[in-house]
Amino acid sequence: MVVHPIKPVYDNNSKILILGSFPSVRSREEGFFYGHKQNRFWKVVASVCNEDIPGTIEEKKAFLLRNHMAIWDVIHSCDITGSSDSSIKNVIPNDLSIILKSADIKHIFVNGRTAEKYYIKYTEKNTGIKAVCLPSTSPANAAWNLEKLISEWSVIKKDLRLICTQNPGHIFMN
Repeated sequence: MVVHPIKPVYDNNSKILILGSFPSVRSREEGFFYGHKQNRFWKVVASVCNEDIPGTIEEKKAFLLRNHMAIWDVIHSCDITGSSDSSIKNVIPNDLSIILKSADIKHIFVNGRTAEKYYIKYTEKNTGIKAVCLPSTSPANAAWNLEKLISEWSVIKKDLRLICTQNPGHIFMN
């Protein structure tokens, strides 16, 4: 059984929650989300937000919070071989109420079909929020090039603009 070693990133200004399935071996070693250099997550969200790609863990945390994003994974612990999503068994989900009780989450997005599968199976009934599935940024998702990923993922920025304009007291930075 492997236990998720990375704490969620969020604050009370977070408006959207992005969920992966479970961190890769490289991410677990690095101690932060999407740590494998081949994963396109940071390139995609930086492009969507018209910002430089954050490099350090602190830059990544600041980027997420500045852009009103919370990030975590659906799975708290599981049996997994390496980083293979298809090998995941004996899932114990993360308790998303930790984030949902203190952040003003309006929408949940899942990064790929595996995250969607486990979100629907274990978590959706507890949150009452349907998640929008975005194409996986994993290098294993070779059918999606960077340009197509950025195009699909741009929905997060549209959501943030809409949410922030509906809350007149909220200042949207980007």
